[in-house]
Amino acid sequence: MVVGRNMSMMTNFILQGFSENPELQVVLYVLFLGIYLMTLTWNLGLIVLIRMKSHLHTPMYFFLGNLSFFDISYSSSIAPKMLYDFFKEQKTVSFVGCAAQFFVFLGMESTECCLLVAMAYDCYTAISDPLLYTALMSPSFCLRMAITAYTGGFLSGLVQTSSIFRLYFCGPRVINYFFCDLPPLLNLSCSSTFLSQVMNFLVICEVGGTSALIVLVSYGYIIAVVTKTHSPQGQTKAFNTCASHLTTVILFYGSGLFSYLHSSAGYSQDQDKVVSMFYRAVIPMLNSTIYSL
Repeated sequence: MVVGRNMSMMTNFILQGFSENPELQVVLYVLFLGIYLMTLTWNLGLIVLIRMKSHLHTPMYFFLGNLSFFDISYSSSIAPKMLYDFFKEQKTVSFVGCAAQFFVFLGMESTECCLLVAMAYDCYTAISDPLLYTALMSPSFCLRMAITAYTGGFLSGLVQTSSIFRLYFCGPRVINYFFCDLPPLLNLSCSSTFLSQVMNFLVICEVGGTSALIVLVSYGYIIAVVTKTHSPQGQTKAFNTCASHLTTVILFYGSGLFSYLHSSAGYSQDQDKVVSMFYRAVIPMLNSTIYSL
């Protein structure tokens, strides 16, 4: 079995981390620690508030509570390990630990894509069929949508993880990054990565591309409905209903695209790492802030 051979040949990886400049390391450590603590505080606070306030027991806040949970889990799959190892000379992670981290953050990222689709449908239903909204977005239906998002997200994460950790890693074992991400792991493989790259590309297109397309179509219908509303008050109410979700969608997909384009544009490794960390740390912090405004 390939995985068994991987583990016998390579039991751990060494993470390169960020810049070796001591002054820059201190600044980045304080910055990322502050961002992570704010992410935990704001998202946990939002979850508790939704649970405590009965008037927030609505479909929108049900999905928002799940989004906050995803953001906490997503950040926690990367930040604690990174912060713990920040000033260590040798930042090691076990083969199993690397696979677990890879699976969790990919599963959470994919699940968030699916959840944003559910939230887009919620916005569309609230604006297009306000009289039937309560019946259409029943608690049982919302729960089924959330379970579907979890299932789809983590199945895609499992497929991607299996496709990477079936590869033959024979060294060097240095990951030039601050966590176990797809590109640096592919660079360490001594076997052909063609099948793994194809599988990951298909999963990314299916989950990320399809969810983005559905969200765009949903907002196309929403705009069509709003333009037919002649009342300025009605248009303002419709905009307020979806403004937070639309902002979250733009930040999530826009920053992800920017991070990808930046990494493909030939910038230095340190710049790529900071941009990537900004995308993976700041966006989960901002989501709860946007919905709190």
